[in-house]
Amino acid sequence: MKVALYSIRNYEREIFEKSNVSLHELKFISDRLTIHTASAARGCRVVCCFANDQINAEVIAEFASLGVGLICLRSAGYNHVDLEAAKRFGIPVVRVPNYSPYAVAEHAVALLLSLNRKVHKAFNRVRELNFALDGLVGFDLHGKTVGVIGGGRIGQVFANIMNGFGCKVLFFDLKQDADLVAIGRYVTLEELLKQSDIVSLHVPLNPQTHHLI
Repeated sequence: MKVALYSIRNYEREIFEKSNVSLHELKFISDRLTIHTASAARGCRVVCCFANDQINAEVIAEFASLGVGLICLRSAGYNHVDLEAAKRFGIPVVRVPNYSPYAVAEHAVALLLSLNRKVHKAFNRVRELNFALDGLVGFDLHGKTVGVIGGGRIGQVFANIMNGFGCKVLFFDLKQDADLVAIGRYVTLEELLKQSDIVSLHVPLNPQTHHLI
């Protein structure tokens, strides 16, 4: 089967080539998927796309005319896909639901620490041999209240890490998970925003979550 992979990077190419073991014919496309690059999938039965690719109704219609029968996402999120159009043209869309929640949650913690301790600013200052702490002092996470919006896999991992820092954890989610009550408590969104020193969002982007903050 011939597969077109959009927005491909060198490190991904190596992984796909190693995993494929000549099972499928892979067509690597470094360009981002848009209506202007959709025709590159001509002759391919499957397209594999990333989070920044544009998979709107126009692109899906073009895929249908080219004979594409499956859209595979290299992401957990699918807000960039017009699912109604895909359904209309009879093209299934699959994603990666377990997109390493640990990697994403740990990266969120890394960003939190960097912002709090001004690591990005300190890096540039130290390169200039300036070791003054003015404007670089953050605060201890220990004892702070962290609000986690979205108690899915990533939110759960993030909350556990924050719990390890000695933080008080609050959750807001439409569904409550009994296992999370052991490390925090569920509150309304209004309560979470009022009580939290730090807020971390772990929800998909859709019409219900758009402009949530």
